[in-house]
Amino acid sequence: MDDTTTGTRTPGADAAGWVRTWGASPQAPDSSVSRLDPFENATLRQFVRVSGGGSRVRIRLSNEYGTAPLTLGATRVALADAGHQVQEGSSHAVTFGGRPAVTVPAGAPVLSDPVDLPVPALSRLAISVHVPGRVDAATCHGTFHALGWITPGDATAAPSLPADAVPLPAQAFVSAVEVLPDRPGRAIAVLGDSRVDGIGSTPGTDRRWTDILAERLAGRDGTTRYVISQGIGGNRLLNDGVGTSALARFDRDVLATPGLGHVVIAVGGDLVFSFASDTEVNAELLAMFGGEPVTVEDVVAAHLQLAARARAHGVKIHAATIAPYGGSEMYSADGDTAREQVNAWIRASGVFDGVLDFDAVWRDPADSSRIRAGFHMGDHLHGSDAGYDALARSVDLALFD
Repeated sequence: MDDTTTGTRTPGADAAGWVRTWGASPQAPDSSVSRLDPFENATLRQFVRVSGGGSRVRIRLSNEYGTAPLTLGATRVALADAGHQVQEGSSHAVTFGGRPAVTVPAGAPVLSDPVDLPVPALSRLAISVHVPGRVDAATCHGTFHALGWITPGDATAAPSLPADAVPLPAQAFVSAVEVLPDRPGRAIAVLGDSRVDGIGSTPGTDRRWTDILAERLAGRDGTTRYVISQGIGGNRLLNDGVGTSALARFDRDVLATPGLGHVVIAVGGDLVFSFASDTEVNAELLAMFGGEPVTVEDVVAAHLQLAARARAHGVKIHAATIAPYGGSEMYSADGDTAREQVNAWIRASGVFDGVLDFDAVWRDPADSSRIRAGFHMGDHLHGSDAGYDALARSVDLALFD
């Protein structure tokens, strides 16, 4: 099965035309995520589903929250089937500046050389990275929607998961996949919190609303076929906490996206954390999720700032209304009033090129403060598979022409 070709050309070739097709916002390996224990001489194999396809592929890996230089040994990328087997003949070595290994400084990412691997839209990739040295702090992504395993030694060329592979508790190192499109394409980057990251959907099945939106776009004629979820569960617009704040990570996670054409803002947690009804709960939430309480005016100002920065970058900007959360332990009447005020502004302000009215999709017709039955995971806050499917199918695809 395994081939010996590197599948690469001269580093730096075809610099123009790349589009990001999958991403996960890097996070620090702190108490806010399920972190990896320190490991040494191990292979991390992770599976991701791309949105749009292309004729070549390259991988972005991150040591942005590492505390020491990170040496990556052998790295391979391959197409994978539904059973997590590597498709025969598709495994290719990944190089960095023409070399099979690279050392990434603490605080930095690294982008691989292009690999001649045709990647169909909505296909799954197996990305295998051998780390020969000890890693005490792995840059990661906390919500485990892309499946991964860790195996002792160098198992990058194994066609299937070795018997001694154990599940990874978080995504590690891999922060983006980019492709060279076979026809014109633009990327949609979604800046969000847990509802963008898909908490409540079935892990490993690509049932986040961004995944389903990618499926809809892949089946439609047009130029925009790439959807990148940059959601972090518990993330806030204005304050660091669970992940760097959305305002602070906007340039890295969104504006730096190759092939960017559209931005969607879908961050609503600030108001939830700021208006919890119980004083003790409120204090606990702010301690967990970071920063001081915010006001409606603060949230509006943050949206205006993101819109201005997106337009300065020459891309279109869209915003999602904040869906209900009545019945959750975080709910308060004051918070719901603040949510409705922000939503009214999003709908009527004229600031955005498009509005995704997720509040209208999820709210219970009998009680607008609650998510309708079947659309939440049971906590009255996060979606179910059906709830996220409804969000994706409510989106007017013409917004992204």
